[in-house]
Amino acid sequence: MAHLNVSSICKSFENTPVLLDQSLEVQEGEFVALLGPSGCGKSTLLQIINGLVPADRGTVVLDGKDITGKTGAGRGMVFQGADLFPWRTALENVAFGLEVMGVGKSERLKQASHYLNLVGLRGFENAWPHQLSGGMQQRVGIARAFCIRPSLLLMDEPFGALDVQTRDVLQDELVRIWEAERKMVLFVTHGIEEALYLADRILVFSKRPAHVLRELVVPYERPRHESMKLDPLFLQLRREISDLLRHDMNA
Repeated sequence: MAHLNVSSICKSFENTPVLLDQSLEVQEGEFVALLGPSGCGKSTLLQIINGLVPADRGTVVLDGKDITGKTGAGRGMVFQGADLFPWRTALENVAFGLEVMGVGKSERLKQASHYLNLVGLRGFENAWPHQLSGGMQQRVGIARAFCIRPSLLLMDEPFGALDVQTRDVLQDELVRIWEAERKMVLFVTHGIEEALYLADRILVFSKRPAHVLRELVVPYERPRHESMKLDPLFLQLRREISDLLRHDMNA
């Protein structure tokens, strides 16, 4: 079974501690949101898990293998900006990870086409990134991450730069795709409503240096619907988390 274990991660930048003994676990098929104020260390933790930033101390174990400080190896990542290669078409961008993995051209383009269709971009295979809207570019980024069929999907505020309407649409699209694929997901956000709507479990982070203020199991079954955002319990949880974060920032 797929499983992520992050143990006792510490990280400082220029003697300023960002993460102190941060640990977490994610089980197969679980969608976990890391929620907290900007600059608290959520994105740094994601980058450490993906091997892009070295930890000062601690370990990252994925599917029983120590991947601390290593890139690749069963992880896909979606950034706040789509970060597409401007010289590659949408289809070629999605297929890039498979190309790096040595998958033959015919097979990787077939898989890339499948995931482009899955994110609703059938007919845009040959479009260049500059011809796509911000939301469409982010769909390509999501398709690219899913296409390598990772055990773990890391998402760093992927909808943070989008307008409200596009963000709401892509949240629903992500839920639909995730329910079909059921990957482990770590989703960084500072949006309380977004975390409650998307996640199975939420880790609420303090201000820097980050520690977990509260772990919350979201009490809603799937599939999720927009109507839940008006449910009294949803509004109560949103208020409780907001008050918790406000109290921490003012402490």
